Amino acid sequence: MRNRWGILAILFVVRLTIAFQFQSVAAVAPLLQQSFGVGLADIGILIGLYFTPGIVLALPGGAIGRTLGDKPTTIVALLLMTSGSLVMATTDIWGWQMAGRLASGAGGVLLTVQLTKMGTDWFSGKEIATAMAIFVNSWPAGVAISLLVLPAIGTAYGAGAVFLVAGALTAIGIVLIIFYQSPPGATASAAGSGRLDPLALLAVIVAGAIWGLYNVGFAMIFSFGPSLLAERGWSIAAAGSAISLVMWLSVISVPAGGYLADRFKRPFVLAIAASLVVAALLAWLTRSDAVITILVLIGLIGGLPAGPIMSLTARVLALETRAIGMGVFYTLFYAAMMLGPAIAGRLAKSAGTAAVALDLGALTVLACPPLMWLFERIVSVRHRRARS
Repeated sequence: MRNRWGILAILFVVRLTIAFQFQSVAAVAPLLQQSFGVGLADIGILIGLYFTPGIVLALPGGAIGRTLGDKPTTIVALLLMTSGSLVMATTDIWGWQMAGRLASGAGGVLLTVQLTKMGTDWFSGKEIATAMAIFVNSWPAGVAISLLVLPAIGTAYGAGAVFLVAGALTAIGIVLIIFYQSPPGATASAAGSGRLDPLALLAVIVAGAIWGLYNVGFAMIFSFGPSLLAERGWSIAAAGSAISLVMWLSVISVPAGGYLADRFKRPFVLAIAASLVVAALLAWLTRSDAVITILVLIGLIGGLPAGPIMSLTARVLALETRAIGMGVFYTLFYAAMMLGPAIAGRLAKSAGTAAVALDLGALTVLACPPLMWLFERIVSVRHRRARS
């Protein structure tokens, strides 16, 4: 397959399996609490464990992909994800649940880094914000599907069945990735030096921090939103369906944000404005009964910055530095996503309410606009030095 939009469709579906598997814990969190006798803090740790391998694997993951190649690396990653789900489906020991989650997360790290590099390879210089927005859209799509499907499966058949379904989906991803082809000339171009210059490295670090912090804020909605609504008397199924509104509407807002960024060439204005509004909405959600209205607004606005943020690295990474650069980018992302849910779970336990987790999310999103300004300054300095 040599059509870049067909390639993007394959990458979209395969990446969707990561979101689906990640959300498998939060979607049935109340069931896990009952089955294993654990609290919100433990659930927060289990959620965050999915991203823990990213701190140590994201950077070498880029090097692994550069050495082994795109297709072998993605297949190994999907096999790790499948095995992790099977472990979680077949054990009633909490420690093994954590081990399975770590194995799944390790595969998810390798897959995320590699798929992002593969998508950028095909679209660098060609509708990059739109393409990356569609690519990123696989996350809310996967989460939304899981929120609708997994609570019902869990209620009917137990948490083990939920993890079996997640494992089956990653196995399907292995079949799909067989049809992937690298873009023409990618192998030869990638054979050059993989070293990043200092300013490019700094820019990628800032971009990774932006993506990590923004996603922490978003993750608070679907990680602790169901628990927040359950505190207010909602059923597990109703809470999952309500929170899934954010994800379903993001399926529209994420590509819309990418298109607008490419069309009007003002990605930072769009991303900063949307981030400020989302931070305000997250803070409002914990203090208002207008739950559905707020969730709809978050879904319509919250996806707009995704494409512009994910296209940042393409501004400073050449093809030969892309694998390593993506490793750096995702190291920051995974560090934020590991610490965010764990800290939120601890705060929720201390306060006795999941509302604190949503407030933390508002603060992390609020930190993104100044970092976007910093990224722009770094890139401007780098361009001036390159011309001199």
